[in-house]
Amino acid sequence: MADRVKIQNLLDKVEKVTKQKELDLSSGEDLSIGIMNLISIEEHLFYTSQKTKNKKYLDLLNEVRVMRTELMKQIIKDYEGEVWCISKHLLAASMRLMEVGTKELKKGDKEKAWGLFEKSYKLYSLFWGMNLGVVKMDSVKREDSDVKMLNEKGKEKGKVSVFDKLGALVQKAIDCCRE
Repeated sequence: MADRVKIQNLLDKVEKVTKQKELDLSSGEDLSIGIMNLISIEEHLFYTSQKTKNKKYLDLLNEVRVMRTELMKQIIKDYEGEVWCISKHLLAASMRLMEVGTKELKKGDKEKAWGLFEKSYKLYSLFWGMNLGVVKMDSVKREDSDVKMLNEKGKEKGKVSVFDKLGALVQKAIDCCRE
């Protein structure tokens, strides 16, 4: 019951934040996916420059980086310390895990794909939790008792993790079908 109250509190915070900042989260979600792809383009331009030894790819990489930075400012309004960089890496890791999951799906390994997709979504949810101000980094901690309560598949028994809460939050707050 206490977990339901915590999840509802998170959802209430998201609703409050989105009203205050007048965010259209469905557009924000589209923009964040676009940013993920720009990060991937930066990576590909880097590797292409090194494989071809052609420095012209560095100019393109810089152009894409400038564009990505401008677009990230539309989502990441307030940040302290390393939150900007953490946000970028959360999006990049989420995208990479999604891509690896898709490759596993193509190979026919649905279980492995599903696990990668779950991890991707958890990272994506953490990105939104941090950038909506719903997750305060000083409040995220894992206690020893949480680690001991794992089932044979490595999942927590009867516990709702911060990722589960964030997943519920993102699912409710971001409705890509809302116009």
